[in-house]
Amino acid sequence: METPRFLSGKLLLAMPGIGDPRFEHAVIAMCVHDENGAVGIGVGHQRAGISLRSLLEQLDIDPGQAPDTPVLHGGPVEPGRGFVLHSDDWGGQDTISVDGIGALTGTIDVLKAIAEGKGPSRYLVALGYAGWGEGQLDEEMTRPGWFTAAGRQDILFDTPTEERWQAGFKAEGIDPKLLDSAAGAA
Repeated sequence: METPRFLSGKLLLAMPGIGDPRFEHAVIAMCVHDENGAVGIGVGHQRAGISLRSLLEQLDIDPGQAPDTPVLHGGPVEPGRGFVLHSDDWGGQDTISVDGIGALTGTIDVLKAIAEGKGPSRYLVALGYAGWGEGQLDEEMTRPGWFTAAGRQDILFDTPTEERWQAGFKAEGIDPKLLDSAAGAA
């Protein structure tokens, strides 16, 4: 079987028993995956004790029109760095397009635009990211642990955070209740 490559725009869903508690029931929106490595934003777990409005206040940005939405745990790498995964109806400094998902911005201009009511129509704010070095994700994909699903905006933007993992599997025709955490060998 050929190793899947270039997973940008896909969702990575952690299989039960992945063996790394940081990724238990993880849903990662893959934003970049090329020969140099991969970057994804976790969208399946909320950060405890922080909301968008409180984050904006910490950054000395008047929250203005920003709703008090949760901030997500984007991943274990650089957990203090912010990212906004958003619809492609807004673009700013260093915004990158992510096929099937929308766009990703990691600069403060998107947060200012959201607070002013001039930002993207749909967005998720996350702290941290999941990152893999050159060939690392390709190697991980040859072993049990991750399931690749289509990047679906409805799962990202319309499904409550705590339901995204199950919704990702269900959208692929898999009942997540039937997944076994014990890997087998034939």
